[in-house]
Amino acid sequence: MVFSSVIFLLYFLPVFLLVYQFCPKFLKNWWILIASIAFYTWGAPEFVFILMGSTIIDFYLVQNIYQAKTTKKKRLFLTVSLAMNLGLLAYFKYANFFVENVNSVLRSMEVNEVGWTQVALPIGISFYTFQTLTYAIDVYRGTHAPLKQIHNYLLYIVSFPQMIAGPIVRFNLIADQITERREVIDDKIFGFYRFCIGLAKKVLIANVLGEFASGIFEVPVAQLNPATAWAGILAYTFQIYFDFAGYSDMAIGLGKMMGFTFPENFDNPYNSRSITEFWRRWHMTLGLWMRDYLYIPLGGSKVDSKARLYFNLWFVFLVSGLWHGASWNFVFWGAFHGAFLILDRLFLKKFLDRIGKLPSVIITFTIVVIGWVFFAIEDFDHSSAYFVSMFDFGTVGGRDLLIGSEVLLTAVIAAVISFARLTKVGANLETSIYRSENLSNSRSLIMILTSIVFFVVCLSYITASDFNPFIYFRF
Repeated sequence: MVFSSVIFLLYFLPVFLLVYQFCPKFLKNWWILIASIAFYTWGAPEFVFILMGSTIIDFYLVQNIYQAKTTKKKRLFLTVSLAMNLGLLAYFKYANFFVENVNSVLRSMEVNEVGWTQVALPIGISFYTFQTLTYAIDVYRGTHAPLKQIHNYLLYIVSFPQMIAGPIVRFNLIADQITERREVIDDKIFGFYRFCIGLAKKVLIANVLGEFASGIFEVPVAQLNPATAWAGILAYTFQIYFDFAGYSDMAIGLGKMMGFTFPENFDNPYNSRSITEFWRRWHMTLGLWMRDYLYIPLGGSKVDSKARLYFNLWFVFLVSGLWHGASWNFVFWGAFHGAFLILDRLFLKKFLDRIGKLPSVIITFTIVVIGWVFFAIEDFDHSSAYFVSMFDFGTVGGRDLLIGSEVLLTAVIAAVISFARLTKVGANLETSIYRSENLSNSRSLIMILTSIVFFVVCLSYITASDFNPFIYFRF
C-alpha cells in the first residue's frame, strides 16, 4: 500500500485518523502499532512474521545491552543484535546478487553453477535495518536508555508513516516522543497540509514526468539521439526528487498529525554548488546516518593521512550505493559520487566557489544528472550505452522527441520549484509555505483549503491513471 493510492487515501487514512482522534491517550500507541502492522501486512503478508519475530528478539537483546554490567557483555549482545539484523538484510537483499555473480564466475570457468531459488525482497528492508541498528548502537553508546515496553519498540520500528521509505528516524531523536508527546490542533492542520503538499509533488509532478521518462528508457538505445536521451534523464531527475521528497513530506505530515516530529529529509538539493553540498541536502537522514555510524567510526576526517581520508569518503559512498540496491549499477553510482567528493577535497570545490553561484550550480546539477543514468537503469550495459547516447552528437535521426503539453508544463513547474530558492523571492516564498509555527486563523484556513484542493485533484489523477510507482519502495 502506497500513500498515493485510493485504498490508502479513501479508506486506511480516514479510518486510522478517526479512531486515533477518539482513542484514550494510553491506547494511541497501540492503535498506531495495530494500524502499522496492518499497513505492512497489506504489502508484504509473507514477511510480517519474520519482521515481528526479529524485532521482538532485538528488543530483548538491547535490554541485555543496557543491563549488562561489563563492557564485554555489552559488546556480545550488541554483536548478536547487529549480526541478526545485518544478516537479514544480507540474505533478503544481497543473496541473489551474490549467487548471480558467483555463478557468472563459475560459467566463465565452465564449472557447474550453484543451484539457487530467488529470494523475494521485503519492502522497506533497508530502512527497517537502519532503524534497528541505530536503536542498538544508541543504547550501547549510552545516548539514550532503551524503551521499557515492547509495544513501544515495535511502534518505533514499524510505524507506518516512515517504516517503508523513511525518513530514517534515529532512536535518540524520537524516543521521548514515543512515550510522551503533545498533540495540538495546529500540528494536525499543518500535518495534513504537509501531507497534501507531498501528495501533490508525487502525483502531479513525479508521476507525470516518470511516465514520460519510462517511455524513453524503453526505447532501444540505438534509436536515441542526444536530445531525446537528455530529455529522458532530466525527466527522471525531477521525478526521483519529487517522488522521494514528496513521500518524505507525506511521512512528516502523517507524523505531525500524531504529535511526532520527524527529521527533514531534503533541502533543495538541486541548488547545491558542489557534490559535497548536494549530499548535505539530499536524503539528509541517510547522509547523517552514514556519517555518524560509519564514516566517523572509520576515523572520519581525523585520520593520519589524506589517502585514508579519501578512502573513508569513497568507501562510505560505495556502501551507500550498495544500500540502495543489490546491483552493480548502484555500486557504480555510489563510487561515482564518492569520486566527486574526493575531487571536491582535492580542488573541485575551490574551483566551483571561485566561478560563482550560478555556474557552480549548473555544473553540479549536470554531474548529478549524469549520475542518475546509472541509478535509473539497472542493467549496467544499458545505462552505459544510454550515457554514450547523451553525448553522441554525431548521431543523425533517431527517435523523434515528442513532449506533450502536460509533460512540458510539469517539467517547467518542477524546474521552477527545484531552483526557486536561488532567488530571494523564491526563498522567502518557500519559507512561508513550510512555516508551521504560530498559525493564525487566516493561515490555518488557507492551509485547510489548499489541502482540500490538492487532495481532491490528486485523487482524481490517481483514479484516472494506472501509473503510480514509488521508486524507493524497492529499497
